[in-house]
Parts: sequence; structure tokens; C-alpha cells
Amino acid sequence: MELKEWVVEAEISSMQEAMEKGDFTSEQLTRAYLERIEAYDAGLRSILEVNPDALLIARELDKERQSTGSRGPLHGIPVLLKDNLDTADRMHTSAGSLALADSSAAADSFVAARLRAAGAVLLGKTNMTEWANFMSGSMWAGYSARGGQTLNPYGAGEVFIGGSSSGSGAAAAANFAAAAIGTETCGSIISPASQNNLVGIKPTVGLVSRSGIIPITNSQDTAGPLARTVADAALLLSVIAGVDEADKETAAAAPHIGQDYTRFLDASSLKQARIGIPRYYYRQLDPARLAVAEQAIQVMREQGAVIVDPVSLSCEGTAFNGDVLRYEFKKYLNEYLNKLPPHLPVHSLEEVIAYNNKHAEAELKYGQGTLIWSEETSGTLTELEYLAALANNAKAREALDKVLDQHQLDAIMLLGCEDGVDLAAMAGYPSLTVPGGFASEGVTAAGGYNTKGPQGITLIGRAFSEPVLIKIAYGFEQCTRHRTPPVLRQSAE
Repeated sequence: MELKEWVVEAEISSMQEAMEKGDFTSEQLTRAYLERIEAYDAGLRSILEVNPDALLIARELDKERQSTGSRGPLHGIPVLLKDNLDTADRMHTSAGSLALADSSAAADSFVAARLRAAGAVLLGKTNMTEWANFMSGSMWAGYSARGGQTLNPYGAGEVFIGGSSSGSGAAAAANFAAAAIGTETCGSIISPASQNNLVGIKPTVGLVSRSGIIPITNSQDTAGPLARTVADAALLLSVIAGVDEADKETAAAAPHIGQDYTRFLDASSLKQARIGIPRYYYRQLDPARLAVAEQAIQVMREQGAVIVDPVSLSCEGTAFNGDVLRYEFKKYLNEYLNKLPPHLPVHSLEEVIAYNNKHAEAELKYGQGTLIWSEETSGTLTELEYLAALANNAKAREALDKVLDQHQLDAIMLLGCEDGVDLAAMAGYPSLTVPGGFASEGVTAAGGYNTKGPQGITLIGRAFSEPVLIKIAYGFEQCTRHRTPPVLRQSAE
């Protein structure tokens, strides 16, 4: 079989083994992915730009493999990054905004640096919902002025793409790289992973540094992997986790750093698992998606898991708002923009809004109400509304801790990025989604997308419980094998 065919759905460990045996090189692997992007991405718009030096980097890594050996499991492996992660190369970092289309980072983000050090080939930047979906309440997931509308490879223009790491989800699903990195504030890894038949890990806040990432909020932001298998996602997480002096939140993660998360790939793990089903958050599922969730519960039960059904969370019915994001966005975005070179047109949120008004035809297809909403704050994080919102986040942590402790649970289970998944984001706790099947029917949601298509099974655990979530997800993945690649159409068609 030719490499361009073999690479579809190939796991990173298989790629590494083949390169060690000399079956092909990193340069050939990188070229195969670039050819797939060229052939298929025009209809998906998942890639904003490819790294013009990708083949050169791969070639140098091949020479290094021959002379001194492999750096490890990611040596020579092409990986894509969301367009809000800084890379000190000839690529740009724009968060999808035309205002930053010419912005080139002076230094790698912590995540990019970790990937480079591990020998990964940074293949390109993926499209995303502009400003990580914090620009307009009516903006479609996956849309940016710089990249246009990213579409779901399982139903372009119809099936929901998920946001805001939409390009990372579509590209990984379409086999445009071995895996991709996304970021999440509230659902932006879990949603596109679920909708694109992928494994997505939203780590505990602090496990992965946010330095060098265009922010929304210090309280909830994190980067994480989107991959086709639990094994690949666990490998990526092992590489990008780390303590960083530039991100004080990572200090709390120090006891958990240095783990090889692939050690937790235990196919029999469901026999020891206790999983809770918070039925309150299943009430709005349509019949097709509910059937996917019920089937997953049954599979876990048959594999030996103890299913506690139902469980209740103390915060059910509590109204959570976006005030933490609203108040923190202005402060932390201004800090990021203020460090940019003087030749760029924006250095504050106020200047971003002014730039968009000046270039309204290109930038304001969906308006910028959310940016204006944030700009109205002081940027000092002293408002009573902000402090009350932080207290609400604490309620989410308390509710999760209480239900996990009360029933001695390893995790609670939800479907995809439905109601309840935001609790993990607000708490700063980890969540992981794994392919759970397909819904052949769905309902038309806001934005005109249909809820049919791939559905992820999402697990939420306590702080730094990534090993437990990986065990459960791997056990489920190995006995179900729901991941299947999308059927792509040539871009020329």
C-alpha cells in the first residue's frame, strides 16, 4: 500500500515504528499530509496556513534520526496547531482575525516549544472561531474573517463542526496530520472532538501552560490534544504538560508533571470503574442522541463498570453566565496585545474593535457585540459581578467534588458537549471525549446545523484525574471502535 493510503487513520506509534524500520521518512510522511491538505481542504477550510519550512524540518529530523537516534515517540511526526498558539517561525498567530494576520511571534508558546523539543513537525495552523468564539454571540462555530467557515468532513455545510478549535477538529478527523492541538475555555476542545469523531482531552487547568496563547480567561483556558485514538491523545498530553514559570497556575500541577499518560492505556479498565449518570443533563437530548448515550452506558455496564444511575449535582438548575470570561478577556487580551511589535495595527481590545469597525465589510459579518461587551469592563477584575461569577465557578467545583465523593465515582458521563460539560470548564477540571457512535437523525440547531453525525462520550473527573479518564476512555474505545474516517471529496471537484 502506498504511503498516501497507509497514512489514513495510522496511529502515531505505527508511524514511529515504520520510520525506525526505514519504511519511509518523516519528510515523506510530511509530504503525504501536505498532499492531502492540497487535495481535500479547499472544501473544508480547516487549515489557515501550512508551515513553509515543514519539509525542511522533517528532513533535518530524518538526518538526526540517522546520526544520533530518535528523540522519542513524536520524532518526525507532523502536528497541527490552532491559530491562537504562538510559533516562532514563518507562520502567523492571529486567532482568526485580520487585525493579526501579519503577526509573527518572537517566541514559541510553551506548548509549541514542548512539541518542537520532542521532535514534532509543526505542520501548520488551523482555522478557528475568531477570537475563540468571544467576538459575537451570533457567529457560527468555525468561522473567522481570516479563514472563512470551517466545515465538518462528516457532512460539510450540514453537520455541526463544533467550536472554537474547529479547524483542529476537522483537520485531525480528515487525516491532515497525525494529531492537532486545540484550546478550550468552555467546550472548545470537547465540542469539535465530539462532532468530528475524535478523542479530545481538556486537561485540568494548570497541567498545560497557557503562555504564548492568545487568551480569553486565566481561570478556564487550557490547551489540549485532538487525535483519532486515545493512545495518540495520551501521547500528546504527555509531551505538552509541564511546569512553566511564565504561567503560575502550572505550579499546582508539579506533582503530576512528567507522567507518561500512555501507561494508563488499560483495555480492561472498565472492570474497576465507577461511573455516574447525571440524568438532569440528558433531558434535552433528542431520541437519536439519547440512544447513543444509552448504548454507551450499556456497553460500559457489560464490560464490568459499576454504573450509578442516576446521580444528582447540587448545581442543577443554577444559572451560570459568561461574566468570568467577559471581565478576564479584556485584562488578559490587553496584556497579550500590548507585547506585540509596534508595526501591527492593534495593541488593545479597544483598538481591535476600532480596527473591525474600519474594516467592517471583511470583519463584521456577525458583528462584534461580545468584544464590545468585554471592553465595557474596567479591565481591573474588581467589579462585584466578576467576583460573583468566580463564586459560581467555585460552586461548579463543589458540585463535582460532592457527587464524585458521595458515590465514590471515578467520573461522570455526558454526551458530547451537551449541558453539564461546562461544569468541568468552570471548575477547571479535566474532561475527555471519545467516539461514541453516530446519530442518523438530529434536530436543526442555532446556526442551521443539524445535530446528527458523530457523537462523543464525555467523561468528567476531579482535578488531575487524567490517568483515570484515559483508562476509562481507552477501555471503551477498545471494545467499541466507533472511530471511522470521513469520506472526503477532492478539492477540484
